[in-house]
Amino acid sequence: MTIIQVGCNLIYTVSQPTSFLFNIAAARTLQQIIGEEALLLNPAIHVETFTIGQEGFQMYRLSVGPCELQLQYYAQVELLPDVYDTAGIIETDFRQLPYEALPYLNPSRYCESDRLTHFALRLFGTTPHGYSRVSAICDWINDYLDYQAGSSGESTSACDVLIQRTGVCRDYAHLAIALCRALCIPARYVSGYAVGLQPPDFHGFFEAYLGYRWYFFDATRMAPVTGFVRIGTGRDAADASFATIIGSATLTAMAVWAE
Repeated sequence: MTIIQVGCNLIYTVSQPTSFLFNIAAARTLQQIIGEEALLLNPAIHVETFTIGQEGFQMYRLSVGPCELQLQYYAQVELLPDVYDTAGIIETDFRQLPYEALPYLNPSRYCESDRLTHFALRLFGTTPHGYSRVSAICDWINDYLDYQAGSSGESTSACDVLIQRTGVCRDYAHLAIALCRALCIPARYVSGYAVGLQPPDFHGFFEAYLGYRWYFFDATRMAPVTGFVRIGTGRDAADASFATIIGSATLTAMAVWAE
């Protein structure tokens, strides 16, 4: 059992009536028990709190007029990680995959797995199947790419990253997801908080479905997976953005922590 304090402080300059959808709350799962939790807003305005998706991730929706909006979120999270022997974790035959894992074999906006099938087979087709093959994908990406802040944008996809050979955490995750799917390994994007991440920020990592469950992986190797706190899960980062803005607002300050 591990107790982790997570949170963020976001400040926006809002120039016209604007609506926000925030995906910043630690998820409630069997491995994450949420203790103390608070959301503070200045100015104090009404917030809708609701859950979406099969996993029931918590979202916040609000609307404000022109102002400086400050949002602070805090949670105490008890992590109950599973202990497992990675050497015994196998890949799941397509015929045995659970129905809910099947959509994570399909290409998505940022993970064009259908364009990378031959590439993935050439690199990893003979790699021993199982947990070790996903780890090998992460190792290759970590060696092949240079982590460079600001090197990618909202439209950068896995194929773009493969060509430019630079990216940030979401790009590393997208490329790993695309390569896994190309090898018939279900994979999905995870947004979250990460203990030990420098500089502190919202982190993008991924899960692969192996054996009979999902396992965390991080191709950046920037933080230990045992310190990941899940926020949201989706096909790629388009499903797990920490903020969606309808209107006109500029993020002027951001602090994120996981301790």
